[in-house]
Amino acid sequence: MKSLFNWILATVLACSAMSAQAQIMKAADLEKYAKEKYGDKWLDAAANLAKDLTLDKNESLSYQQVIQAPGKTKAQLYVALNYWVTATFKDKQAITLNDKEGGCIIISSSIDGIADHTGTINRYVVSITPVIKIDIKDGRVRVTYTVQNYDILKAEAAGWVGGILDNSSNRTERQNYYGDGKRLKGDNTDRRLYDEQWEIAKHYPFVEKDNKKRTCSKALVMTHAYSNAIMDKVEEAIKNGIVGNEDDEW
Repeated sequence: MKSLFNWILATVLACSAMSAQAQIMKAADLEKYAKEKYGDKWLDAAANLAKDLTLDKNESLSYQQVIQAPGKTKAQLYVALNYWVTATFKDKQAITLNDKEGGCIIISSSIDGIADHTGTINRYVVSITPVIKIDIKDGRVRVTYTVQNYDILKAEAAGWVGGILDNSSNRTERQNYYGDGKRLKGDNTDRRLYDEQWEIAKHYPFVEKDNKKRTCSKALVMTHAYSNAIMDKVEEAIKNGIVGNEDDEW
């Protein structure tokens, strides 16, 4: 019964993650991409990445890239990127700033279930909410991708030991999850399930001694991989548009 519960929850979370990322990269594709680039040993991959990563002054994980666009005006670039942003992020609340005159677009969109780890006592599912800032000038675009925290769904007593000690009535009850996997059906105040925020700067690999090391290793690698995907998609939108045939010859 415990294994059935884990399968059901994992399926729900995977579908949720795929839905959230459908316009950029599906969850399964993101993990495949991360494994191809960094290997499938998350602890080693995180440690290797950390050698070249630095946190910004706010202790956030931050990436920045300037993409050259010779011959394209600020107005042309804004149109192309505004088109990409509005087509990509279907939740319009994700676009927190869209300033044509200032040449700035800011997006804050959650990516659900980038890592899922069942520990000895508890289970942790990690999501992130990157802030993506796009600055536009004649001939160039600067993309800044920032994440400060991991958003955690913690299921108490849902780990390996919790499963052994769980009684049959609880096991049956825990199968009745809401679609978002955050609360038991009919009980929005269940103390065993709640949200936490883990500051990236206070966890592995930036802190060596971390009892959440395994969870945070995959979370870091997937966060890094998603930053690469974002940069690639923005560059593609700048150079080729969304469908690849958007030029002035029509």
